[in-house]
Amino acid sequence: MEESVEEVQRSLKWLEDVTTGAIGYEIESRTLQGLRVVRAQRGFLLCNFNVPDHATDVNGNWHIGAIATIIDNVGGAAVYSINDRLNVTVNFNISYYSTAKIQEEVEIEAKVVGKKGKLISVVVEVRKKGNGELIAIGKQWTASNDYRSPQPKL
Repeated sequence: MEESVEEVQRSLKWLEDVTTGAIGYEIESRTLQGLRVVRAQRGFLLCNFNVPDHATDVNGNWHIGAIATIIDNVGGAAVYSINDRLNVTVNFNISYYSTAKIQEEVEIEAKVVGKKGKLISVVVEVRKKGNGELIAIGKQWTASNDYRSPQPKL
């Protein structure tokens, strides 16, 4: 049990480091700015997020690239919580159903749904917090390799 707590903490630290710009790319930290983890457990993450104006298109809609970045990173954190290393994405598919506007609150839920050898599958759903309307579903397969990235310090 203690090991799974450490795995989840390590995963949350990685997500925090990406969000604050300590690691990763500026585009990720700007896109994830304001992400709040509500619940985290092994293979599962639930986050809330208010859509910032810098992540919207000219019509005030949440930009699909920003949605994809959140899906990729929150899904990656869920995978990292069950694995001893960061995985690389080998298949990434997003279906968009709706959008959100500036300052609208959304909920992002990532759940690891399968593991086969070095492959791990995660599904990420993005919904409007107010009415539960589905905005997007991301399905991602990741693969583990022998490279161990530098571990974040807890």
